[in-house]
Amino acid sequence: MVNYRYLGNSGLKVSEITYGNWVTHGSQVDDTAAIETVHAALDAGITTFDTADVYANTAAETVLGKALAGHRRESLEIFTKVYFPTGPRGANDTGLSRKHIMESINGSLARLGTDYVDLYQAHRFDYETPLEETFQAFADIVRQGKALYIGVSEWTAEQLREGHALAKGLGIQLISNQPQYSMLWRVIEGKVVPASQELGISQIVWSPMAQGVLSGKYRPGQPVPAGSRATDEKSGAQFIKDFLRDEVLEAVQRLAPIAEQAGLTMPQLAIAWVLQNKNVASALVGASRPEQLADTVKASGVELDADTMAAIDTALAGAVYDDPEDTYGVSPKTRIV
Repeated sequence: MVNYRYLGNSGLKVSEITYGNWVTHGSQVDDTAAIETVHAALDAGITTFDTADVYANTAAETVLGKALAGHRRESLEIFTKVYFPTGPRGANDTGLSRKHIMESINGSLARLGTDYVDLYQAHRFDYETPLEETFQAFADIVRQGKALYIGVSEWTAEQLREGHALAKGLGIQLISNQPQYSMLWRVIEGKVVPASQELGISQIVWSPMAQGVLSGKYRPGQPVPAGSRATDEKSGAQFIKDFLRDEVLEAVQRLAPIAEQAGLTMPQLAIAWVLQNKNVASALVGASRPEQLADTVKASGVELDADTMAAIDTALAGAVYDDPEDTYGVSPKTRIV
């Protein structure tokens, strides 16, 4: 079964493995398969589920709501996000203005079939809206009982500090950040993680398997596998391209004996690695088939010894990106419309 960790400086516990439906529900797989996979996640002990209104232009929330219908709401932790354009992409259908936030939370709750979400997240930082306006709207949503806690995604250390101070002044809790993090992408380690530890903010990390590259299925000098994410634009093919360089793929192949020595599969090793960082509360994983989760959840509770961690660093030398001034999902200076 899956272990639990506290999310930030709060009393909320989340499963170490969070099921996310970014590129699957409402897009990559049909609804029947999506619902079966959510049920498999529940059977495996996963109780934390992450989505966003922008995923499949709101369809992903609807599918997740259907999949969780009939399950005890109090036993689930449901997360969603706001920022990116939804609907007809009108002038106010994007960003973190009070108008867009208030309308978006109501839409998300209706699609998810719930009265509240456990965590409502700012999907990016909005340079076009005063931060005070954004957090006042978040505070009102919390007081209305529509969200229990507030989180963000891909915010810089400085943005986290500003948001945390405003949240504290308004009497609400900013408890999480959702950045990309994996053995290959470590940009949060330099600044974001230290600031988060100081502020009582946890990381809920996406792409712990580097878009599937850390599974080892992509081989240097060979075509990408047919039907893989790298071939499907609907499945985020553009996000995987940076990892498909031969020098990166060669380094990943050097992880195979390390995983074998540790008694783990390559995906388990990748997920266990991010969970060694104590500032990480949960690793976000997706799945298009129920059986994929049976392997994934076995990474929960795994402790990698110092020799294994050092061997991983040696194997990946030269392939790791860790510039602390960069973030993969850097917030656009103007809103996306």
